[in-house]
Amino acid sequence: MEVVILAAGQGKRMRSVLPKVLQPLAGKPLLAHVLASARALGARRICVVHGHGGEAVRLRLDAPDLVWAEQSPQLGTGHAVLQAMPHLSNEARVLVLYGDVPLIGTATLARLMDAAGKDRLALLTVEVGNPAGYGRILRDGAGRVTRIVEEKDATPDERLVREINTGILVAPASRLRDWLARIGNDNAQGEYYLTDIVGLAAQDGVEIVTAAPDDVSETLGVNDKAQLAALERMFQASVARGLMDAGVTLIDPARIDVRGELHCGRDVEIDVNCVFEGRVELGDGVVIGANCVLRDVQIGGRTHIAPFSHLDGTVTGEACSLGPFARTRPGTVLGNEVHVGNFVEIKNSTFADDAKAGHLSYIGDASVGARVNIGAGTITCNYDGANKHRTEIGDDAFIGSDTQLVAPVRVGRGATLGAGTTLTRDAPPDQLTVSRARQQSLAGWVRPVKKKK
Repeated sequence: MEVVILAAGQGKRMRSVLPKVLQPLAGKPLLAHVLASARALGARRICVVHGHGGEAVRLRLDAPDLVWAEQSPQLGTGHAVLQAMPHLSNEARVLVLYGDVPLIGTATLARLMDAAGKDRLALLTVEVGNPAGYGRILRDGAGRVTRIVEEKDATPDERLVREINTGILVAPASRLRDWLARIGNDNAQGEYYLTDIVGLAAQDGVEIVTAAPDDVSETLGVNDKAQLAALERMFQASVARGLMDAGVTLIDPARIDVRGELHCGRDVEIDVNCVFEGRVELGDGVVIGANCVLRDVQIGGRTHIAPFSHLDGTVTGEACSLGPFARTRPGTVLGNEVHVGNFVEIKNSTFADDAKAGHLSYIGDASVGARVNIGAGTITCNYDGANKHRTEIGDDAFIGSDTQLVAPVRVGRGATLGAGTTLTRDAPPDQLTVSRARQQSLAGWVRPVKKKK
């Protein structure tokens, strides 16, 4: 089986410099969703027919298993498939897909392939209440498909037909090659319609069969931003149903966005307006508060993430507590029962078990030992303007509030840093280290006042 994906459309109604097939759905280009479906079917070869913005499309999505064919000028869907034919094997079965129809499911496509067999023409069709704008499936008295007529070329009676063409089809490559060479452009658009091969197949006595999708949303294309937004919600609704079927508690299934892979253990709870990007793994009993963003993270079981927290490139152990308003950046690794409080930012740092940073701190390029307590307002001064340096804090150390640790620097095991300390040299273990200017009180000092105008 070989696949042709038509992706040459300009997408003027998108009103965007980005080619239509690169518009994002669930964090991935539309065309990437179609490619994923083709790959899931085990396609031997995938040919993408590109046109407007083709170089940008190829730069973004090129891969070793793809071949590319340019359609210039754009003379219709039949003309587009014709550009792919030199790249296809003559003995193959060809599946035609569309780069702006992103929700097509592999189960539906597998059923269409089965219907096609080795030598039939198989069409994916669907019945709709309002078929306006779509090509109609015309059948004879015995129910056999005879041809497809585009709406602009249809008679009033033909426009009453509710079975429509989705454009997705399977055909033997040798037959398809012959039919494409025979179609003309004598129609309202002056284009070479792929749908015209149906009439030719009927004339040649080739059996034409149809199959229906599992859901009509699988066949919906994208032509403008409103349709793109509608498909986004359909996609997310499907993801939400799958999560709930697997036992995840979603406080509001209509308010979740998964833009990658979300893998959940048992008894996971997710509050509203959370966004998951890249690959996210949530262990058993994890609770995610409202308005959180998680990207490429692995969260240990029984961890609670309070609202408005942003986690990126982070791994946590069991029973951690983060947020609200916590931010962890790539390279953050937290042990078990670590507490990261409100307005704490951590980057490229490790926290051992039971370490705590309660509030208003920045910890970057640091190794924090077990049971360390970091007071409010603490920062690691890890960047000298050219290079990054590490801070090492030993087990059981206590870092007082408003402390600056000027890296590279080490805090020994069990050390205490007094509040307000600026640490520029290593602090020895089990001792109090403090650096402060001498406090003074000046008698007779008068606070300045504004001059009256």
